[in-house]
Amino acid sequence: MQSLRYVVAAGLMAAALIAAGLMAAVMPGQVLAQQNGPDAERLEQLRQRFPDADANRDGVLTREEAEAYRQKLLTQRTQQGDVRQRAGVIAATHANVKYGPHERNVLDFYQAKSDQPTPLIVYIHGGGFVGGNKNSINPGVLRLAQEAGISCAAINYRYVDGQQTIFPAPQHDGARAVQFLRSKAEEWNLDPRRVACFGGSAGAGISMWIGFHDDLAQPDSDDPVLRQSTRIQAVGTFGGQGTYDPIVIKELIGGRAWEHPSLLKVYGLKTTAEALEPTPEVKRLYDQCAAIQHLTKDDPPLYMVYNEADGPLPDDARPGQGIHHPNFGRQLVRKMDELEIENVFVYTPQAAGRDVVGEMFEFFQKQFAQVR
Repeated sequence: MQSLRYVVAAGLMAAALIAAGLMAAVMPGQVLAQQNGPDAERLEQLRQRFPDADANRDGVLTREEAEAYRQKLLTQRTQQGDVRQRAGVIAATHANVKYGPHERNVLDFYQAKSDQPTPLIVYIHGGGFVGGNKNSINPGVLRLAQEAGISCAAINYRYVDGQQTIFPAPQHDGARAVQFLRSKAEEWNLDPRRVACFGGSAGAGISMWIGFHDDLAQPDSDDPVLRQSTRIQAVGTFGGQGTYDPIVIKELIGGRAWEHPSLLKVYGLKTTAEALEPTPEVKRLYDQCAAIQHLTKDDPPLYMVYNEADGPLPDDARPGQGIHHPNFGRQLVRKMDELEIENVFVYTPQAAGRDVVGEMFEFFQKQFAQVR
């Protein structure tokens, strides 16, 4: 099991780095120019984003080091594929189950075999609130859960369109999915007292929002789903943002991270000027949709992982660069430490050899075990 968890973790992190741009920058057979001019600037940008690529730690990323790192990522991708093949594709026990009225309010449920009600881990996909889907749940992670007697669910939620669908629609969908799953506790052999949510990027933000928000249960509702609690016992995140407030992000991260296109669309804004000078109504929406604004002493523990380049952003940073910066995690650590809430912050370039996926899974198990 340990080797499976290690390769799953390596695959997940490699996929994140590839998506961030290194694989596209150093393709097989590409001849990079001399270490000067635009290519030198590009290599320096890559070194800042992928510190581990600088093998000799001399502060300069060479063509050879970039190519070697690319080969390493390719190997990790191959290993991930081998694990997926060995683990096999786990079929959902119940697929595309409707949990709400919108066409994207569907989930897949993976039931663990157990004589006793099982804990539940809910996966919420990323995609900038405009893309992604529940099929991105990793089969290796599903296998770990199945072997431990923990059921899983993977959900879709509404995309924002900047007009009819904006924040907090995705957050409310995530909360309703948790309520729906609790309503199925008896039928699906679930322990409603042991629920965790995890995801990356947008899915991380939704997971934290569910975890830190006050209970949304409506005990007197005519809808039996809405009578269920939204409170959970643990949260896990990859590259999560505790706030989507552009003003806060500009100060916290710097550069142009606050100009990420989704940060306008999620609030129905058209210009960056609107984002930095919000109306009172929009400012209330910033606060309402920032998970960190809801943190109180009784909220669940958090395990968070970051891998984006640390430090100040370059002067020529593109809009949205830094949107998964580790400073988001440090902001959460400060607030959670003040409230004495258990939290684990992992910055992967400084965590060589650690199996962050396995650690997160064990973190969930620890929180489940504490429920009495």
